[in-house]
Amino acid sequence: MPATNQVPAHVYEAVEEAAMQLYIRALKVLPPDLKAALAQARATETDESGRRFLDIMLENVEVAERDENLVCQDTGTVVFWLEIGEECAFNLARVSAAVKRGTERATVEHPLRPNAVHPLTRKNTMTNTGRHLPAMHYEFVPGSPEDGPRLPGADVPADGLKLHCLPKGSGSENMSFLKMLIPADGVAGVKRFILECIVEAGPKPCPPTIVGVGLGGTADLCTALAKRAVLRPLGTHNDDPVVAALEDELFAAANELGIGPMGLGGRTTVLGVNIEHAHTHITQNPVAVNLQCWAARRASAVVTPAGDVTYGF
Repeated sequence: MPATNQVPAHVYEAVEEAAMQLYIRALKVLPPDLKAALAQARATETDESGRRFLDIMLENVEVAERDENLVCQDTGTVVFWLEIGEECAFNLARVSAAVKRGTERATVEHPLRPNAVHPLTRKNTMTNTGRHLPAMHYEFVPGSPEDGPRLPGADVPADGLKLHCLPKGSGSENMSFLKMLIPADGVAGVKRFILECIVEAGPKPCPPTIVGVGLGGTADLCTALAKRAVLRPLGTHNDDPVVAALEDELFAAANELGIGPMGLGGRTTVLGVNIEHAHTHITQNPVAVNLQCWAARRASAVVTPAGDVTYGF
């Protein structure tokens, strides 16, 4: 493995620029799988109110892209999920600093609405950054898919990294839940809790939502997995067939709740249910739910050791 100091300074400048562009791109251009899901929902929605709101959402997406404007005025809490190639020589402390600078630049130079405040004084940093913000998760990508699960994008170079930017709006992030179930609750308890969360959230997360579910692990791992699940493209499934079957079952059940687009009725309450799971202790079974609004904003970029950047979703 090459020494860390062999990565030149301009590569970290490329990471900074990528972070800046990802934040802006995520707020303006929605992923193709999401646009397809909204169009499919419009085609199958039977409620008049639901169809009307889906029409507005689709027009919103079209206008935002055409005019290079924001899809939603809430520029969110910025979350980055970083996939690190197994031979990556980047200094991760410098990567973190570059991502933070990129977030600050996007907020100030675009400019974007600043949302980051102190939890007690509520003083705004005006940069969408601060203590532990942007939130950053690191995941080391195995050499082959057989070595372990991956985020979407097996295009992570072994000696590079991939950044996923997830601006999380407050309406959906406020609808986050965790419950420490016990084995006696069984699969039925898992299903019941997830559906209860969707019902309790109602119109607040701006449905139709993407339901990110973390299952197993510990309390902190479980909630992180729920956020990770939101990054998965719609139409994909967990690689475990038992979990994948649960995703389909919950998707069908959620769309029988009648909440509908913007909570005003209809059959389109969720666009997808994505579950990420981990093995857990014999006496516990934690479940976390992280809802994402209909404007499920995300963007990604691959950065090579030469500083080359490729953008995607």
